Amino acid sequence: MTIKFMFSKSVGNSNEVLRFIKEFNSDLGILFGDGQRNKIKLFELERKMINIKSFKIPNMINKIAYKYFRKSKARRSFEYATILLEKGIGTPQPIAYFENFDFWGLNESYYVSEHLESDLTFRELVEIPDYPDHDAILRQFTKFSFDLHEKGIEFLDHSPGNTLIKKVADAQFSFYLVDLNRMTFHDEMDFDARMKNLSRLTPKKEMIAVMSDEYAKYYRESSTSIFDKMWQATGEFQEKFAKKKRLKKKLKFWES
Repeated sequence: MTIKFMFSKSVGNSNEVLRFIKEFNSDLGILFGDGQRNKIKLFELERKMINIKSFKIPNMINKIAYKYFRKSKARRSFEYATILLEKGIGTPQPIAYFENFDFWGLNESYYVSEHLESDLTFRELVEIPDYPDHDAILRQFTKFSFDLHEKGIEFLDHSPGNTLIKKVADAQFSFYLVDLNRMTFHDEMDFDARMKNLSRLTPKKEMIAVMSDEYAKYYRESSTSIFDKMWQATGEFQEKFAKKKRLKKKLKFWES
């Protein structure tokens, strides 16, 4: 068995974090979310709440891949969070990552960060059209996404639940990315890549119209061109998503 871990320089009590990880599957800590895929627990550390994410143990092929060819999701989450903060993009403060390898490859892995209490995620904007300050949040989120693109950050999981939103003043909001393990960094992102990156957020035409109008304030394309391209990319994503859902249904039918 081989154990690898890394802590950020700001962590005072690393031994306590290691204890939380060691006892992760005990009654210690508070379960956060449904834990169906990856399991998240909250722990108190030095009067702050921290968030420990336990990634699902990978299948045999990925166990080997994560040992020899690819960085684990936990390590990528830690490294990408560090890069985002260096680039001035909001994300909960990274604390550590932890990897446990057996003979075959990666077994358990954990990502540790400060826990951030948010007021909402982007999902509320999709599901609650009359959410307070809906237009202001949507426009500020669009500017936040534009800033990501300008900095060459392609957040591959840019979906409704992966941006935490906090109200910081009257009609003013801050945005924080979570679920960070899939990300690509570019010198520059072209128009198609930018629009495709926004395609998973909402199927609602009226929201895409607002986002197009706001994005056009900062980008060289017209709001009409942006809307057309974003709406096309959204349609392609929705069609792909629906096909995947139908396939899963068929597979479940044959398994039953």
